[in-house]
Amino acid sequence: MNKERMYDVIRTPVVSEKASNQTEIANQVVFEVRSDATKSEIATAVSHLFEVTVKKVNTVRMPAKTKRFRGYAGKRNAWRKAYVTLAQGDQIDFLSSVQ
Repeated sequence: MNKERMYDVIRTPVVSEKASNQTEIANQVVFEVRSDATKSEIATAVSHLFEVTVKKVNTVRMPAKTKRFRGYAGKRNAWRKAYVTLAQGDQIDFLSSVQ
């Protein structure tokens, strides 16, 4: 897989209370990924981009939600979430890369 595809597969890390609990408890990192990405592509992208060892990848499809704003109905997009389990001793620190 080329580097462009790796950057395209992983869209953004999910920052939420549940995601931070998963990091502490199960050594998992949560990413928003492309909806057509396979588990092996996600594992390869994470291991090469962040230089960690990936043990397992679980994916979840998040359905589109209907929301109302000022009486008008709108729809949020559906997206896909990946729980990436890292090997013991490996971790990804997103805050240290921000300058």
